[in-house]
Amino acid sequence: MSTHVPDPDRTTPDPSAPPPPPRPPLANPVHAPDPTAFWAVAPADAGGSAVPPTSVAVASRPRWWPLAGTATAAALAASLLTAGLTGAFTGASDQTSSLDALGRQESVSVPVAGSTGTTPDWQAVAATVRDSVVAIDVRSAQGTGQGSGVVIDADGNILTNDHVVSGAVDGGLRVTLADGRVHPATIVGTDPTTDLAVIRLTDPPEDLSPAVLGSSDVVRVGAPVMAVGNPLGLDSTVTTGIVSALDRPVTTSGSSDETVVTNAIQIDAAINPGNSGGPLFDASGEVIGITSSIATLSGGSSSGSIGLGFAIPADLAARVADQLITDGTVEHAFLGVSLSDGTATASGTTRRGAVVEEVTADSPAGDAGIRVGDVVVAIDGDPVNGAESLTAFVRERAAGEGSTLTVVRSGEVVEVEVTFAVRQAVAAAVVPEVTPERGRSGPRG
Repeated sequence: MSTHVPDPDRTTPDPSAPPPPPRPPLANPVHAPDPTAFWAVAPADAGGSAVPPTSVAVASRPRWWPLAGTATAAALAASLLTAGLTGAFTGASDQTSSLDALGRQESVSVPVAGSTGTTPDWQAVAATVRDSVVAIDVRSAQGTGQGSGVVIDADGNILTNDHVVSGAVDGGLRVTLADGRVHPATIVGTDPTTDLAVIRLTDPPEDLSPAVLGSSDVVRVGAPVMAVGNPLGLDSTVTTGIVSALDRPVTTSGSSDETVVTNAIQIDAAINPGNSGGPLFDASGEVIGITSSIATLSGGSSSGSIGLGFAIPADLAARVADQLITDGTVEHAFLGVSLSDGTATASGTTRRGAVVEEVTADSPAGDAGIRVGDVVVAIDGDPVNGAESLTAFVRERAAGEGSTLTVVRSGEVVEVEVTFAVRQAVAAAVVPEVTPERGRSGPRG
């Protein structure tokens, strides 16, 4: 941990002095992305596969960056410049919890009953959840890195991102608790498809304070949130903001060749490299997401927060963590189609959707009667804005789960019932469950 250096230029103002002149405008202001460019479509190749993201060059398009932090002197120097803008927290946890059907922590009474969405008490929340958040140091063949995590049970299991811990060498994981105690850890299981992982403390202490995992299904746009983590090595850093959007399809490069597509919670709370794997709390102190990536503009000079951060919903994270702890692997839902972005018109109304380019034989889509040329415009009533959107919706569902797809076929609206299969049970290597036509990726931080 670094020692905060006071700003040498900060002095007590003289009340008799004249006011300072107005500051000049920034030489290179960061503009909001153009929505039309954001949804621009990359063409498919002859086989229906997505063109690599590197071929899509739109200057104002956001790029999604994983948030693993590299432990370098430059990053530490940058972190000192922002230290005064973030808050470290202290206090003891007094939460009460039990295990739900998934084996995760379920709140008996919310961690901070006096803090609500209308009147959040962030000091009380920060003090209560402090002991459940950890800093993770990783040593791999490529070097060293940093990330965050959240304690989810008394056995020492910690939920984090796959891109934080994947590639760690033997003995290369070290976890620092909020009180400064350092413990080695081992990987329980990783899931590159969702960018989630579980690690476990070696000889965990008896006084661990697991976080309370809430439900992301009840999260609403505009709700206040608090992110906690280890940005640029500054452990126990708290930032607050609101939920900016829900079901935001975000594509990043995973630790393997597989592309990660997440139906993310978008937030404006500042998160930076090193926040990856840290918890996103609601106003009552329950975990509603796992922070995983930020957006940057192509060609921009900034690789830090511009107020566009993303978190994996807690419901998905809890299901994946349960399977990793129980079996070490995760089963994923499989639909069996190749898709592109497009639009469809029915009853005089045109909507965005995911155009079916190919259907795998003997797949859930084939069994349900999905046809080439169909345009999926909704799933279980949630709008589908394109191939990437449907990808994210499918990946957040469990194998064996059923859904209703709203399809536009030859100008008519058709409701199609589909039951997702386990991806490994169908030839997923031949045709992926969905092939989005646009994606964004960035190098790991």
